[in-house]
Amino acid sequence: MQAIWSSYLPGFALAFSLIMAIGAQNAFVLRQGLRRQHVLPVVLVCTLSDALLITAGVAGFGALAMAVPGLELAMRVFGAAFLVWYGARTLWSAWKGGEALEAGEGAQSRRKAVLTCLALTWLNPHVYLDTVVLLGTISARYEAVPFTFGAVTASTTFFFSLGFGARVLAPVFKRPAAWRVLDLLVGLTMWAIAVSLTLG
Repeated sequence: MQAIWSSYLPGFALAFSLIMAIGAQNAFVLRQGLRRQHVLPVVLVCTLSDALLITAGVAGFGALAMAVPGLELAMRVFGAAFLVWYGARTLWSAWKGGEALEAGEGAQSRRKAVLTCLALTWLNPHVYLDTVVLLGTISARYEAVPFTFGAVTASTTFFFSLGFGARVLAPVFKRPAAWRVLDLLVGLTMWAIAVSLTLG
């Protein structure tokens, strides 16, 4: 049981940290939640897409790491370097401030909302770097199934909370200070994971 949790929790923490960073997809989900329009289809698209990408990353990179000696170490160094850069960028955003999201106006059909969400998810090159490459690489250090389950749980928790909790978050995330706190937490989490990779 301890071995399961020692893989589940890192998968959950890393995926949650990657997903919660400000981006076009999250902004779209938040705006749909603020408008209360087609929230369930939108969050389902996000969570199912993430589940497919996470599973592909863990399965592919986990098997490759076992087949090629030294690849896991190289990928771990790459992953740590990327997390340091990602964390620094996020911490700079927190220092600089100025981020804020507005609900926006206008209604759209369910079809258009789903297609927009699909485009923001699958046409974003960062989703492949974060979800497939980074998560897949780091997963080689853990048990594949609980790590994957942890990452998918984090994705599901985040998108459902963001979409359906937007009405509660609306007054908070209209203020730039809230995004600065969020960026600070994300950046520090990234650096903590990078340290654990280099020490592991």
